[in-house]
Amino acid sequence: MSDSTTTTTTTTTNESQKSSIISDFTNVTQSAAAEQQPSIKSARSSILLNGPSMKDQSSSSFTVSLDDRSKYRSPLVSRYASVEMSFNFSEVKKFSTWRRLWYWLAHCQKQLGLDITDEQLEEMQKNLTNIDFDVAEAEERRRRHDVMAHVHTFARCCPKASPIIHLGATSAFVGDNADLIVMKDAFDILIVKLVRCIQRLSQFAQEYACLPTLGYTHMQPAQLTTVGKRACIWIQDLLMDLKNFDRMKRQLKFRGVKGTTGTQASFLQLFNGDHSKVEDLDRMVTEMAGFSKAFIICGQTYTRKLDAEVVSVLASFGGSIHKMCTDIRLLASLKEIEEPFEMEQIGSSAMPYKRNPMRCERCCSLARHLMTLINDPLGTHSVQWMERTLDDSANKRICIPEAFLTADIILFTLQNISEGLVVYPKVIDKHIKQELPFMATENIIMAMVSAGGNRQECHERIRTLSQKAAERVKIDGLDNDLVERVKNDPYFTPIVNKLDVLLDAKTFIGRAPEQVYEFISREVEPTLKNFSPVITTKPTDLAV
Repeated sequence: MSDSTTTTTTTTTNESQKSSIISDFTNVTQSAAAEQQPSIKSARSSILLNGPSMKDQSSSSFTVSLDDRSKYRSPLVSRYASVEMSFNFSEVKKFSTWRRLWYWLAHCQKQLGLDITDEQLEEMQKNLTNIDFDVAEAEERRRRHDVMAHVHTFARCCPKASPIIHLGATSAFVGDNADLIVMKDAFDILIVKLVRCIQRLSQFAQEYACLPTLGYTHMQPAQLTTVGKRACIWIQDLLMDLKNFDRMKRQLKFRGVKGTTGTQASFLQLFNGDHSKVEDLDRMVTEMAGFSKAFIICGQTYTRKLDAEVVSVLASFGGSIHKMCTDIRLLASLKEIEEPFEMEQIGSSAMPYKRNPMRCERCCSLARHLMTLINDPLGTHSVQWMERTLDDSANKRICIPEAFLTADIILFTLQNISEGLVVYPKVIDKHIKQELPFMATENIIMAMVSAGGNRQECHERIRTLSQKAAERVKIDGLDNDLVERVKNDPYFTPIVNKLDVLLDAKTFIGRAPEQVYEFISREVEPTLKNFSPVITTKPTDLAV
């Protein structure tokens, strides 16, 4: 028995959006089905909508029936997720992909000599997206098996092809292979959005490469850095995530044509013991699905360790996002940097002056959810007894879509943040002036020694003045007046005219600007160059 959820979906997208997406998907499947050459070139391509705004992108723009509003709907789809990622994990995409897999299997079986007619293939091809979901759900209630329910539903509209649908296959042929196709397409969607975020942040980093700001260690003021250098710390993590996404996508293998326990016994029987034809069948279907490699070894399913690896890179990305957006939230509390805040946006229902960093808070909230999801596939993999148990199914249906949907939501929210970051240089400078006199004490000591002073005596004088200035700041709540104290102490007369130079913030940032430019030119730009066709200037806009 196959685990299943049988709910009727009445939520629809904006009609123009829906028509566009379904049309694109149908064109892909029809193009795939039309491939009749023996070489069997790849018959699928990813659906990547090129940079819609967040209002266009969010599935919260869907028209929702009152009946649906009377039931729980996951906010991942109903409130946040993009149209393209929502569609990628939709029933239409899933079950149309099942039908494509059945078509590809039959097409390749005919090429290798099985008694399958062109008329049967044409009938299957014409009905790839002609799915009667009401019939399928009735069949599943009757048979308690989702795959066989769709076999019978497909057979109803393909009576001539009915005898050869699912020939030699097991449920995992459509279930697992479709999941692999969907995950591969999902990575394509994420990669495009992550590239755009990196590109936006790299522009920000270069713009503020030379702007000094307080560095913080242990969340206490430390040596100065620059606003752009700090942004590069975020970008570096995202570059690692981009490489992980791309690597994971490229390493995905197809389950292929393996039979009930992975031995290909049923296909060997179909081809009268001809091992070479079974191998050819596996290779041909794999290529039609757009994969370069298939698992040589599997049980009934591909190893669930793969799901753990997939969610692992997504969870790792969640960690990058949480760190970056927490930094921005902390900087917003200092009024140094803010995320975008719209003209009519309300920060608080009670406190009209509030400018809450809701975008970064949302990203952190979703990132925490994403990071916790790794426990699901790890647990599932650990309990897959022998060749397979079905306790993977219900968990996998929830975990994998949620991981990709959550990452998708985070990314277009992050793009919106990175396109509208606001920097307040005067506030940053004020904070530097509060701390820089303390940081400059060593420079003052060195200048006094160069002017003929005694290092130990100078150190004691500076220590005494620093303690008094710190007391003024902490106890009286007043500004740091250490510089004035130094100027008014006759001991420091030899270097008073040098204090402005000694206290120039730009002399405390080391090679931060040079590091920014080197990092952007040597690591960021070469990476972005590989993805230049998907980098658009069109900004995003939050739907909610």
